[in-house]
Amino acid sequence: MAWLILVLSGMLEAVWASALSASDGFKKVRPTILFVVAMVASMAGLAYAMTSLPTGTAYAVWVGIGASLTVVWAMLAGKEPASIARIALLVLLVGSVVGLKVVS
Repeated sequence: MAWLILVLSGMLEAVWASALSASDGFKKVRPTILFVVAMVASMAGLAYAMTSLPTGTAYAVWVGIGASLTVVWAMLAGKEPASIARIALLVLLVGSVVGLKVVS
């Protein structure tokens, strides 16, 4: 159950990071509210997962999922360029996250 919560929390990290960018420095209300709600839920899930998973592993997985999804979302939205090198590095990052799960 902790792994499932951790993965969902990592996904919420991507939501709050994207909402933070969309909030335009907290000037736009809806993205700001989404940022706060997603961040609180993401942190709560991370905290829960850390009660039964090693802290370093949980944090690395959480950040890896959040960072990967944030970059993928930005590429799909046309805000960041997609290239073979970027995609290969994302695959390497996801593979590292999966590897941490496998060895835990």
